[in-house]
Amino acid sequence: MKLNSDLKVADKFAHYPEVVQPKMEYLRKLVIETAEELGIEQLEETLKWGEPSYLNKKGSTLRMDWKAKNPNQYALYFKCTSKLVPSFKAVFGDLFEYENNRAILFQINQEIPIREVKQCIAATLQYHKVKEKANLGLL
Repeated sequence: MKLNSDLKVADKFAHYPEVVQPKMEYLRKLVIETAEELGIEQLEETLKWGEPSYLNKKGSTLRMDWKAKNPNQYALYFKCTSKLVPSFKAVFGDLFEYENNRAILFQINQEIPIREVKQCIAATLQYHKVKEKANLGLL
């Protein structure tokens, strides 16, 4: 897989608080791993709205960030008009904490459910291929 990474993204990761950096870097690792597992040929890593964002031709934009106004949490963000978060809610229920139809929230001290997070990432990265399936094909 070819990762086209904007240098500003590395700078963004470097400026997260020390306790947040490994959490954000781990989410990034999960996104890249999932893209590789899906056979995605090219993934763009850039900043959108000042947040690390991941895009490819067959997917929806996936963003992630930590915000100072909620210092004990970080999040994966999704296009709020998509079927992504409603489908995650239908399949995973209260396994995740959600912010309306736009985000999955993680607490800093929380161990994230890797398999399920990767399923959410996969659905996002291939959204245009799965959006017509019931619950995006999530199991």
